Amino acid sequence: MADSSFDIVSKVDRQEVDNALNQAAKELSTRFDFRGTDTSISWKGEETIELVSSTEERAKAAIDVFKEKLVRRDISMKAFDAGEPQASGKTYKVTGSLKQGIDQEHAKKINKLIRDDGPKGVKTQIQGDEIRVSSKKRDDLQAVIALLKGADLDVALQFVNYR
Repeated sequence: MADSSFDIVSKVDRQEVDNALNQAAKELSTRFDFRGTDTSISWKGEETIELVSSTEERAKAAIDVFKEKLVRRDISMKAFDAGEPQASGKTYKVTGSLKQGIDQEHAKKINKLIRDDGPKGVKTQIQGDEIRVSSKKRDDLQAVIALLKGADLDVALQFVNYR
């Protein structure tokens, strides 16, 4: 019998983020507390989002609005990293970025966690920015998924290619 396996990845659906951004932009343009603050949110590059407002408090509130839209679209907060408002002339800019892929440091941490706390017959391999987990027993793979969902890691994880 062949080994069962799955991949651990950290990816964000770009279309869902785009939908959340458009919803946040619409809400920022219509909400009463944002009137007259010239608050806007837009893409700046492939994985960078820029938020501009006339006051620091409104910039922080606009970040909260965007995060709320991301949560409603099932995108983990660990995948979005927002900076602090930076004064730029008469406006405040906040730059946030989407984090995708599992870097080597987090991959090693996940490997160690699976090796130490996971079932004994489980093998892991780091393959670029994803991790392949394989085992002879599917129950062991389910236990690894439960272990990782319960662990407090700094990266948003998805489990794909389960077979």
